Amino acid sequence: MDEVGRGAIAGPVAVGAHAVAVGTSTFPEGLRDSKLLSEKRRDALAPLIEEWGAGAVGYASAEEIDEHGITAMLGEAARRALLELHRAGVSVDTAVILLDGNQDWLTPCLRKPLDVRTKVGADRSCASVAAASVRAKVARDSLMREADDVHPEYCWGSNKGYGAKAHYAGIESHGLTELHRHSWIKAGTQTER
Repeated sequence: MDEVGRGAIAGPVAVGAHAVAVGTSTFPEGLRDSKLLSEKRRDALAPLIEEWGAGAVGYASAEEIDEHGITAMLGEAARRALLELHRAGVSVDTAVILLDGNQDWLTPCLRKPLDVRTKVGADRSCASVAAASVRAKVARDSLMREADDVHPEYCWGSNKGYGAKAHYAGIESHGLTELHRHSWIKAGTQTER
């Protein structure tokens, strides 16, 4: 599993999950951590990842992040992705769930124990985590492009909700929307929309 959108000031946090059977030795050519791929390459890999195995993306909204904090909502988004995998027939109860990084933000959100492990750099060394990373990035970026159609003044099509100069300029001119993480916005830019 891997997350995207953790440091954004608008939009959801997304956690991708990708399931592969033990011993799987092939994976889509060019697959790597989403941060190392261009948007065009991620979009080209997305259908290959879909064919390669079962996957899901779970989300937590900006409002939920404001109310409960980012760490708790990373876990909740991951739990939602696992529920989606379970509904698709993946046996998550017996799976090893590998989180990219050194922090286990999933276990506190689980209703029953699962085999959750962390690994720094898993998105670069494990193909299933890289697939989860790409899956989550493509899905979240698509949501932010759709949001940009409704609120073009924040330039979400290009900044994807992160704190870019144009995004802050939009906040200064137009205030905050329901997609903003209100508790994350710097003082002096908190005019409500």
